[in-house]
Amino acid sequence: MERVTSWREERRQAAVEHAAALERKKASESAQARELLAGFIATLKERGVEPEPLRAQVIGSNASYRTELIGWYLRRNRSLAVDVDGNFYILGVPASLKSRVAGVRVLPSDPPLVVGQGARDGESMPLAELLRLRLES
Repeated sequence: MERVTSWREERRQAAVEHAAALERKKASESAQARELLAGFIATLKERGVEPEPLRAQVIGSNASYRTELIGWYLRRNRSLAVDVDGNFYILGVPASLKSRVAGVRVLPSDPPLVVGQGARDGESMPLAELLRLRLES
């Protein structure tokens, strides 16, 4: 006997499938971005560019807090970085008296193929281009 599905069930299933497809795309893009970051780190090491202690920038301020991370900044404003293991970090943190004294723990993010996507015009850039500009500076 054939089961008749409701419109609501069909929409729910379509939404589940769409979400799964988006997740697969994001995972694929993150894997490609990790490869770009690994090549970037290899080039820095070949050139003798030493990693440095990374600081997290307080959002909307010139202040920054210590982290336990060692790596390289990707942007001049020090808002993005990669550590020596190839992990990608967004280094914007809220202001905190405790963090000013004790430092802050920043968790890695999945690296995007386009940095700043969805930001104001002119603030998004392909990761490959950002890394190329960083190597040229």
